[in-house]
Amino acid sequence: MAIGGKAVPLSFVAHALAVAGAVMVLVWCIYFLGGLAWEATNKALIFNLHPVLMLIGLVIIGGQAIMSYKSLPLRKEVKKVIHLVLHAIALILGIIGIYAAFKNHNESGIANLYSLHSWLGIVLISLYGIQWIYGFLIFFYPGGTLGLRSASLPWHVLFGLLVYVLVKLTFLESSGLAKYGAEALLVNFTAIVTILYGVFVVMTALSQPPPEEDYGYSAI
Repeated sequence: MAIGGKAVPLSFVAHALAVAGAVMVLVWCIYFLGGLAWEATNKALIFNLHPVLMLIGLVIIGGQAIMSYKSLPLRKEVKKVIHLVLHAIALILGIIGIYAAFKNHNESGIANLYSLHSWLGIVLISLYGIQWIYGFLIFFYPGGTLGLRSASLPWHVLFGLLVYVLVKLTFLESSGLAKYGAEALLVNFTAIVTILYGVFVVMTALSQPPPEEDYGYSAI
C-alpha cells in the first residue's frame, strides 16, 4: 500500500521534527522541571525521565524504525537489521521510561496504575513487545516460510502503524498545565511537533520507496 508521494523527502521533514521534539522535551524537563535523575531526594526528577524516554524512545526512535524501510538507500537485508535494532532500542527505552514512573510512585508513596494513561501505557508497551518478537521470529530468525512471511507482512505493517499511532495518542494524553506562560507554550508546541512528526512518519511509511527493486518494502 502506497500513496503518490516519495518517501525520502517526507522522511527529511520527519527527521527535522524529531530533532526539534527531542530538544524541546529535554528543555522542558531540564530547564522548567529541574532536571533528570535516577536517584534523588527530589523524586520528581526521577519522574522527569518518563516523558523524555517515552518521546525519544517509543515515539521518535520508533518512528525512525518505521521509516527506515522506505527511506534508506540501502539493501533490503541491511534495512531489515536497522528496522529491528531501532525498534529494539525504542522498546528498551520505553520500558525504562515506564519503570521510571513506577519508581517515582513507589518512592513517593503514590499509587500505581490508577489512571487511564497508565493503563494504556502498559497495554501498548506490551503490544509493542509482542509486535517486535513476532517480527523477529517471522522475518529475521529463525524465519517463517515464504508464504507465511508474505501473508504476515501486510498485517505486521498495519498493526505496527496502529500501535505507533496509539502510542502517540497516549503520550499526548495528559492533564495539561495549570497556567499560561513560557512553559505552557513549550509543552503545547512540543505536542504540535510530536503530532506533525507522527503524521510524516505515517506518510513516509505509506509513500513510494526509491524505484530500485532492493529498496522496496516487500516480503522478506
